Amino acid sequence: MPDATPRAAAPDDLIELGRITGAYGVKGWVKVQPHSAQADVLRRAKSWWLARPAPETARGVVASVPQACKVLQARPQGATVVAQLEGVVDRDQAEALRGCTVQVGRSLFPATADDEYYWVDLIGCAFYSDADGEPARIGVVDEVFDNGAHAILRVVLQRAPAPGGEPEPRVDAKGRPLELLVPFVRAHILAVDLDARRIDSNWPTEP
Repeated sequence: MPDATPRAAAPDDLIELGRITGAYGVKGWVKVQPHSAQADVLRRAKSWWLARPAPETARGVVASVPQACKVLQARPQGATVVAQLEGVVDRDQAEALRGCTVQVGRSLFPATADDEYYWVDLIGCAFYSDADGEPARIGVVDEVFDNGAHAILRVVLQRAPAPGGEPEPRVDAKGRPLELLVPFVRAHILAVDLDARRIDSNWPTEP
């Protein structure tokens, strides 16, 4: 793995934005599959933090410590991002990075315009709906993805908590979590308050 600044401590706000899927060409470029359609941060970042995840089947094994790597060039290539990293000069070295996560500090994300949001900031927000007349918390945003036309929120439904308690997931007859897919469009998203970690909508409350 490239080791441009091996002694630098990893920032506390690292966010995984994609994974290296292999080499691109023969001159050491790597190909990255972004986790969302918002790949601008990957292309603009001057350095990436690379880490090799632990095998899912391994027990007692932790992921490697993220290491900083300078990005010399990066550009879009279809749905992916291709990049030239410092210290990676041939295809074999690039292939050796296959599977590594690509992380960037949240503080380095460019500021968004009004009514624009990074998907990663929406994940974990409480989701409220006023479809029944009064705003009520119905769940939490677990994932954001793109359907080709706009972003979709996957909301895991929750039961209202007892006083002093925590929300509990709603499940179907087989014990599987219930969820809603909600278009992230102005017609149905009434307000987004990232400070309060809350999204208000008029989307129907039943899956």
